[in-house]
Amino acid sequence: MKNYILYLAFILVVPLWAQEAQPQDSTQTQNLDEVLVKAVRVQPNAPITHSNLTKKDIRKRNLGQDIPVLLNYLPSVVSSSDAGAGIGYTYLRVRGSDATRVNVTINGIPYNDAESQGTFWVNLGDFASSVESLQLQRGVGTSTNGSGAFGASLNILTDGISENAGGEIANSFGSFGTRKHSIKFTTGLLNDHFEFAGRLSKIYSDGYVDRAFTDLKSYYLQGNYVDKNTIVKAITFGGKEKTYQAWYGLSKDQLEEDRTQNPYSYDNETDNYWQDHYQLHWIETLNANWSTNIGLNYTRGKGYFEQFKDGRSAADYNNLINEDSDVVVRRWLDNHFYVANANVTYKKNSLELITGISYSDYTNDHYGEIIWGSDLASGTNIRDRYYLSISDKSDFSIFSKATFRMSEKLQAFLDIQGRFVNYTTTGLTSDRAPIDIDERFDFFNPKLGFTYTLNPGNSLYVSYARANKEPNRNDFESNAVDVQHEELNDFELGWRHESDRLRLNANVYYMQYNNQLVLSGALDNVGEYLRENVDKSYRLGLELDASIVLTEQLSLISNFALSKNKIQDLTINRDDAVQNLNDTNIAFSPDLITTHALEYAPNTKFRAALIGKYVGEQYLSNTDTEASKLDSYFVTDFNFTYTLPVNNVFDSIVFTGMVNNLFDLKYVDRGYTYLDTWSGPTATEIQGYYPQATRNFLLGMTLMF
Repeated sequence: MKNYILYLAFILVVPLWAQEAQPQDSTQTQNLDEVLVKAVRVQPNAPITHSNLTKKDIRKRNLGQDIPVLLNYLPSVVSSSDAGAGIGYTYLRVRGSDATRVNVTINGIPYNDAESQGTFWVNLGDFASSVESLQLQRGVGTSTNGSGAFGASLNILTDGISENAGGEIANSFGSFGTRKHSIKFTTGLLNDHFEFAGRLSKIYSDGYVDRAFTDLKSYYLQGNYVDKNTIVKAITFGGKEKTYQAWYGLSKDQLEEDRTQNPYSYDNETDNYWQDHYQLHWIETLNANWSTNIGLNYTRGKGYFEQFKDGRSAADYNNLINEDSDVVVRRWLDNHFYVANANVTYKKNSLELITGISYSDYTNDHYGEIIWGSDLASGTNIRDRYYLSISDKSDFSIFSKATFRMSEKLQAFLDIQGRFVNYTTTGLTSDRAPIDIDERFDFFNPKLGFTYTLNPGNSLYVSYARANKEPNRNDFESNAVDVQHEELNDFELGWRHESDRLRLNANVYYMQYNNQLVLSGALDNVGEYLRENVDKSYRLGLELDASIVLTEQLSLISNFALSKNKIQDLTINRDDAVQNLNDTNIAFSPDLITTHALEYAPNTKFRAALIGKYVGEQYLSNTDTEASKLDSYFVTDFNFTYTLPVNNVFDSIVFTGMVNNLFDLKYVDRGYTYLDTWSGPTATEIQGYYPQATRNFLLGMTLMF
């Protein structure tokens, strides 16, 4: 409690000092809709490396693929999917950091799962169709709500308020039996104050990998009240997903034999999950200087995956089966997530100050059921549980961030955050091992940066950010009492240029870690990557992001990311011998990532783009062995949109097309490795690979009215 009070006192002093130090003046009222994400976003001139995507940008390629795939062309981003086609279980890495360290918020509400810290876009099918804009901050970024950002922050603003009634009906079809159907509507403002809007969607795909189907049903509904200085938004969204398991991957021999095969053959080897989100936001502009935002959230999630196991030991299933029995199990998650946010913004002259608090509480029941067995033990009933663990995690944070002009050309940014986490679990894991955790983490995360404006078209920025992050549930399970929290010092130096024909962002970053939890390359028994602490490590990189107008009809959009990602003085124990490997590459961290898009738009109705993405070689483990090396790949896509004006029932008809992997490349973008220590006298590396789809297409038609 003393720590809470000290942090609160410190943060509350900042606005008083800042307000006193600045001259008084009036400003225009802010856009009320944008206040929803103002506390977690940064302005264009902020000393934080970031990229923005608008609804227009997203619409160009929104044909049913998940948000990580739609972000694939941004700097330092690599996306992947289990099924190979970008629908279902998809993954996002930024600067080599996986989804557990990419903080995601939706309207300022944390979306990352509190325990695993991952993001599961499969639970939000077609969510991109309800996104107004998003911002990806690379590195630590600014203070945000929820789990700490260690690689990036992604904050999403959902559909804004529409003044006019309208709607759209969208249908798309493509390879692997892929199809998407959605309908959207808005009433526009009724009596100048009320708006109701919504979306219903269904997405289905057989997947590139055999049996790796995805069946998604989702919805988005919002009711809004707007007045001169007030917005009240009630939002609910969610979905139901069913996917066939494809996380096991393929061996090298299987990959060469048939890259689409799936080792799973049980008919109902499926993942099933339901998730519903309820948000309430109250945004108020008090006067020309002050605005407030209060947000409440409740998320209800429940689901299971079903799996067949042959010849199992009775002890592994609480003696509910007899020895060497075949068994079918369902492993359940049953969770509740509550969030309350409150932010206050003060803006006057050259000062903008945002102070906020966030509190969340997450409870989750993990349990497994026996639903069939070839030889059940006497007295066993279907759906008897063989393990149960109960988890609770609370997360309280308080922050204050100020942007203020020190001179005509120099602007400063100061951001301080206190974050306090409590995590407890009791019971047994799925392996029936005790999992009794009672951990508390108190973090102080300061950030400081400066932006220097050379002239109207050029500016320089420099920043430092400190971040701390607690381990997730899998870390505690796999490392027992040895796991430690992570620490990161992030240094960023950048240059921004903007002129009539050229927009350029260039930055250098150095991310220095203590006790970083790096992916070992191995998987647990449900396909989750395992991690391990390493004492010292770093990421050093250069990022370039440019948009060039070549002619009135032709433009080039290009980004380039060159990095060095190292673990310092890595020591391992292999074959009962301690080996010092010196400096090694961090797993899943390619040294070079580039994207180039040539876009042709002869008029406002038609545009076409040829897009190439190169990802350099990377390692599946941290030991730099040749067997764990993943080859580089270069994939080319083609995308077009055509808008046909209509003067009758519909305002327009929009045709969208996407040819992915145009040149039919056979490539692998993700995998795993582990040591086989039981088959012989020496350990042997075993690899698994996730093949991505060869040439495939998606075609869509959207009726706008």
